[in-house]
Amino acid sequence: MAKKKFYVVWSGRKTGIFTSWDECNEQIFGFSKPIYKSFPTKESAEIAFSKPSSEFIGKHEFQPDLPEEKLKLIGEPIKESISVDGAWNTSTGDVEYQGVYTKNQELIFRVGPFADGTNNIVEFLGIVHALAHCKKNNISLPIYSDSKNAISWVKYKNARTKLEKTDRNQKLFEVLARAEKWLQENDYPNKILKWETRAWGENPADFGRK
Repeated sequence: MAKKKFYVVWSGRKTGIFTSWDECNEQIFGFSKPIYKSFPTKESAEIAFSKPSSEFIGKHEFQPDLPEEKLKLIGEPIKESISVDGAWNTSTGDVEYQGVYTKNQELIFRVGPFADGTNNIVEFLGIVHALAHCKKNNISLPIYSDSKNAISWVKYKNARTKLEKTDRNQKLFEVLARAEKWLQENDYPNKILKWETRAWGENPADFGRK
């Protein structure tokens, strides 16, 4: 059974502390520049909500499980960057993805949900969406993803998914085909980097549902 989480919304349709992701999502989905974060206890959420979001956004309550020597080799993430992540709803099978500025977690885009997808597919779509956004706006920032598979798919310009097409996920496969086509027709200067979760904590674009 998943551990219960508490969700603080500093900027959304309604602000406050919410006890489920669905309640939190109602306040932030489609809202311009939402600010929110999950916390493990009600007490920590109450403390966070009583303070400015800047004291918590971009900061992870996380203890790295790597030795100090390894951490030094990995270094720190590049704050001036874009982070992307995908999410899979275990109860519905729906998937979605989003991209944020790493430094302050400001939302750049959020797409979905799509029916009957996989994490790898939306992780891949998140990277391609970020690349297209950067090209359109002449942005050369690096892009972080915590998915090795998605990074590899982008490198080879091919989503190597084993997911079968169905009537329910037809729209997702249409988006996937457009993403592959974009990669085949476009060059980009942006570096695509692996987000080192064991060293840095959760990806800043994480949906906070773990």
